[in-house]
Amino acid sequence: MCSVANAIKKVDLHCHANNVAHNTHEISTSQLIVRRGQPFSITLELDFAFSTSESLKLTVETGRFPKPSRGTKCTFGTRVPMCDVGTKALWSCSINATSSLQTGCVTLNVTPPADAPVGKYSLSIELGRPLAVKESLVVLFNPWCQNDWVYLPDEKERQEYVMNEQGHIYTGTAHCFSPMFWDFGQFEEEMVDICLKLLDVNPKHKRDPEDDVSARCNPIYVGRVISAMINCYDDMGVLQGCWDGDYQDGVCPTRWTSSVSILQRWFQSGCKAVKYGQCWVFAGVMCTVMRFFGIPCRVVTNFVSGHDTNNSLTIDQYFDEYGLKKMGKEDSIWNFHVWVEGWMKRPDLDQDGRYDGWQVLDPTPQERSEGMFCCGPAPVSAIHDGHTNLKYDVPFVFSEVNADVVKWKIKADGSKIKMKYLTDTAKVGQKISTKAVGSTAINDLTNTYKYKEGCTMERVVFDNAVRRMNSPGHDVLHGTCEVLVVREVELSLEESCLRNSQDIKLNLKLSNRGRSVKSLSISVNAQVTNYTATKVKNVLHDSCFQRLNAGQVVNIPILIPYSAYCKYAVTHDSMKVSVDATDENGDIYETDTDITLEEPAISIKVLGEARLHHPVMVQVEFKNPLNETLRFCSLTISGSGLFRSEHFESIRELPANTTLTHQIQTTPYRAGLKTVVADFDCSAFRDVKDSCTVYVKP
Repeated sequence: MCSVANAIKKVDLHCHANNVAHNTHEISTSQLIVRRGQPFSITLELDFAFSTSESLKLTVETGRFPKPSRGTKCTFGTRVPMCDVGTKALWSCSINATSSLQTGCVTLNVTPPADAPVGKYSLSIELGRPLAVKESLVVLFNPWCQNDWVYLPDEKERQEYVMNEQGHIYTGTAHCFSPMFWDFGQFEEEMVDICLKLLDVNPKHKRDPEDDVSARCNPIYVGRVISAMINCYDDMGVLQGCWDGDYQDGVCPTRWTSSVSILQRWFQSGCKAVKYGQCWVFAGVMCTVMRFFGIPCRVVTNFVSGHDTNNSLTIDQYFDEYGLKKMGKEDSIWNFHVWVEGWMKRPDLDQDGRYDGWQVLDPTPQERSEGMFCCGPAPVSAIHDGHTNLKYDVPFVFSEVNADVVKWKIKADGSKIKMKYLTDTAKVGQKISTKAVGSTAINDLTNTYKYKEGCTMERVVFDNAVRRMNSPGHDVLHGTCEVLVVREVELSLEESCLRNSQDIKLNLKLSNRGRSVKSLSISVNAQVTNYTATKVKNVLHDSCFQRLNAGQVVNIPILIPYSAYCKYAVTHDSMKVSVDATDENGDIYETDTDITLEEPAISIKVLGEARLHHPVMVQVEFKNPLNETLRFCSLTISGSGLFRSEHFESIRELPANTTLTHQIQTTPYRAGLKTVVADFDCSAFRDVKDSCTVYVKP
């Protein structure tokens, strides 16, 4: 509310009503936050009767150097066009029929254009006098507006990908994955200031603030800026990554369950990077910021994810007598990798809309894109069709989901030989997944990224993708040729028990599909590693000899004792088991599998009915499955709408085979469906989690 003598006594921005109409009321009901392309109302209370012949002028400005030609300033009114010639973003207003002009009550319908830059604006109102009333508002993208580049037609999808503050992120392996709860919290306290600050400290804004603010009309540009700003490697970004297992001066990435605490720490520390993140953390935080700005966004997990360092569209893997071997900064395959998809038009690529829709954006710092650690937006449709000549970063993402894998055996003298039949065209890019709309089910997106493995079109697309990359010396037909070869000996690994704290049991199945006897020298290796395969420790090395008659199938049990891997279980979250068999002709056959161990059970529940602003009890239970005391135990409980900050308890020790039961009281501060998360950490198990949902009654 403001007052000016002999003119405007009061201005009512109708924050609550406008914000409800613009789907921003979850962010605030006291600050005006509107979406572009959609009208909002303000009411002026004058100290005189208003006539439509009066000159009413409004001016909006954003950024430090507002200019009409850059779309960052516009002057407009109710009578005649007032915009300067060349104004890029045309705002408009009209007098609402509910106005009582004789009593000086004027209600205006103000409409920001569908291509207005997003951000914070000042609003000046003049009534033919030199004095003006100044207010402020925030403008966001509008997925409800057909003229906005982020328009999403389906209301259920808008509720999921813009309004939903909570979701799941999938981790593990393609055949053994699990949902991890994540609290996006895009409408939590301080999020307006945090997200606007993130744009204002980006390097492009520092170099040319006028151009940067003007470009914020474009979701392609904004998405790319956010992708770069979530990591800190070129700028004052939010998160610092760490994959070496040493998190002593920060927070272990597996501890995080919410974007809110990460973004608040970054903002409150003066934009100092928060330690530490890994891919799912980077993606979760980016999804929060994208949804806040109104760009529909979802978190996507790609299992068996390729990391192609040289744009060859192939991944080379090396094995020695002890299993997987690192060969410097070479290609790699991650058990999983997590990025986000943002929904927007891509008229910069094609005017017919073929590349509109979901775009891959990846904030994890892997490779530089135009000099910055960012990735995308890369159209999913372009990835699917192998259009590797398009921006941004389509070749890199194509390799993540569809690269061919070439396996090599490193001999004792350091030389390498290609393993028989082991160009694998189907391994990379499995079970590409996101949370389903309106439920906790999984939505498999694999078919949106590529044709079905093994079909002719998948090979055609791959070969064309290579040609578009102009890769010299790359045999574009190698995948097609080798798919047709029948292997005489087949190896496969079958899993039975994969629980952390117990022995691991697998079965090696050998099949001789040839017509002659095979004499095989077999090597079995197990290595504990992290999900990116950048840390490797050998825990099993065994060998045997097996004679296979023509058509014979033999099963060999493999046992990995808990005692062999337990000391690595806290710092290594995965295990790679690899087997190679060499026949009498020197031909090498290989199989491997990546496994994630199931953690001990933990449970969390809310006791009794939850009501807004009324205390409620939360209970957590965890049983120590070991015959030894767990040390350095801690319990963290969190949940937007229930806990304003994470609740931390130091438990110290938990004796062998005993159960911890812990209760904590909290007072819900937001109504609706909420999720509470428990995280138990100790000397033997890293960040064991569980979550439950509760409906908080008003």
